[in-house]
Amino acid sequence: MLQIIAAAKGSKTLPQYLVIEGPIGVGKTTLAKKLAGLLNYPLLLEPVTENPFLDRFYAEGASQALPTQLFFLLQRAKQVQDMPGNDLLERTLIADFMIEKDDLFATLTLDPAELDLYRQIHSSLQLVPPKPDLVIYLQAPARVLQQRVFRRGIDFEQSIHIDYLDALADSYTEFFHYYDEAPVLIVNAAEIDFANNDDHFNALLDQILHMEGTRQFFNPNPTLL
Repeated sequence: MLQIIAAAKGSKTLPQYLVIEGPIGVGKTTLAKKLAGLLNYPLLLEPVTENPFLDRFYAEGASQALPTQLFFLLQRAKQVQDMPGNDLLERTLIADFMIEKDDLFATLTLDPAELDLYRQIHSSLQLVPPKPDLVIYLQAPARVLQQRVFRRGIDFEQSIHIDYLDALADSYTEFFHYYDEAPVLIVNAAEIDFANNDDHFNALLDQILHMEGTRQFFNPNPTLL
C-alpha cells in the first residue's frame, strides 16, 4: 500500500476534484473519507443529518418530499457557493455529492406541481458548480443498500422501504447513463468493503491512477457479478 500511496501523491494525473456518488447505503461517504485521509484532500460532505425534514420524509413519504428536497438544494447550493473562488483549478477536494444529482431526487419524489416549483427555485439560484475531474459512481442493488442501511443503525433510516431504494438505484443508473460532464468510474460496490478490505481499496486507487477515457467500469470480484 505504501507504494500506491506514494504513486498517488506524486501522480500528475491524480484528480484534483473527486466526487463520490451513488444511492443511500452504497458507501460513498465511507470511501470519500478514506480517500481524503489518504491523499490529504479537504473533504466536503452533504448535510444529511442536518436536514430536519428527512426523518419525516422516510416515515411519511410524499407529503414531506418538497421541504426535504428544498432543504438539500439550498444547503448544497451554499456549499458550492462557499468553495473558494468557485474555481478548483490547482485545488484539491473530495466530495460525497454532486449538486447536479438533486434533480434526480426531485423527479423521483415530487409531484408535477412541486417539481415545477423546485426547478424554478433551482434556476433562480443560478448555480455554476465546478466540474469534477473524476466522478466515482458506486452501484449496488436495492437489497444490498437495504442491508447496509439497517446495519449502520441510524434510527430515521430504518423505515426506508426497499421499493424506494430500488427506484433510487434505477434513477441513478439512468442519470449516469446520460451524464457526460466529467469522466466516470462506475464501481460494482455490491461485494466491496472499502472500509476494512485494503485489497479492495488499493485496487480502486490503482484504477483511479490509471483511468483512461471518459468512462470505465471497475469490479474487483468479477465472478460475483
